[in-house]
Amino acid sequence: VQLVESGGGLVQPGGSLRLSCAASGFTFSTAGMSWYRQPPGKGREWVALISSAGNFLHYADSVNGRFTISRDNAKNTVYLQMNSLKPEDTAVYYCTVRVRSNDYWGQGTQVTVSS
Repeated sequence: VQLVESGGGLVQPGGSLRLSCAASGFTFSTAGMSWYRQPPGKGREWVALISSAGNFLHYADSVNGRFTISRDNAKNTVYLQMNSLKPEDTAVYYCTVRVRSNDYWGQGTQVTVSS
């Protein structure tokens, strides 16, 4: 299983970014996917999840209404569209999947929200 995140960077408050996570090594279309983040000096926190078919979405309260998770099963990719970014969204963002009772994580992508 391999997960590769991309799309992070430096953005001003109020700006937007779209993160991508390219997956391989498992049957992507049958797996729910999640995004987590780890702010500097803090623990990892869950951000959003999407079901295998993309018809069930759930968000942490801190990002609900600003972030949108989606997936393209033809491209084996999950996305996180982040709008109205705040400085407190600064973190390393990870995608994750559970395959046969094992949790797999990508290497993460840094998102910094600062003026």
